[in-house]
Amino acid sequence: MYSEEDKSRIIEMAWEDRTPFEAIEALYGIPEKEVIALMRAHLRHKTFKNWRERVSGRKTKHASLRPAGVDRGYCPSQYKVKSANKKA
Repeated sequence: MYSEEDKSRIIEMAWEDRTPFEAIEALYGIPEKEVIALMRAHLRHKTFKNWRERVSGRKTKHASLRPAGVDRGYCPSQYKVKSANKKA
């Protein structure tokens, strides 16, 4: 269904507190229930349980609970391009 790279990225996005499930669905076409099933299948039981408790009802994980005007799926400072010419 999904490549290992896609599964890894979906899990990473689901793990991030500020990435809403709707952003995952927009990028990968996988609804929240399937994201939860994917997380359950790929995380240890205790890790999954802790993640579920953390994200359940969390305003940042559900676009409908976010304040008006917050329409991005990640923090603006996230995914910055690193300069290849940077001196050590």
